[in-house]
Amino acid sequence: MSEALRLAREYNIAVRFVHLGDWNDGELRAEYDATIPVIRINQRIVEALPGAERDRFVALAIGHELYHHRERLGEIPTLPKRAEREAAADAYALKILDESRPALAER
Repeated sequence: MSEALRLAREYNIAVRFVHLGDWNDGELRAEYDATIPVIRINQRIVEALPGAERDRFVALAIGHELYHHRERLGEIPTLPKRAEREAAADAYALKILDESRPALAER
């Protein structure tokens, strides 16, 4: 199990694969809904990716949205600008992915 998925379970956040609709020129990869809480990952993207790339995408998507969950809980300070928050969420996701690598290598 990836570190990101383990953390989502620890925080009692459901992870769902769903079609997230069309977003004009952009593509919504994942979203966090604090009311449930749930992380929804774009199933269309997941279905288009090969194995290892798919696993990496899912881990990064979960890690990114976990950052926003931790912001909401007050575990991480909320940065003033959206671009800063999104960059910090990406960095957090990469950190979680790096922490998962020893476990993935053992498979």
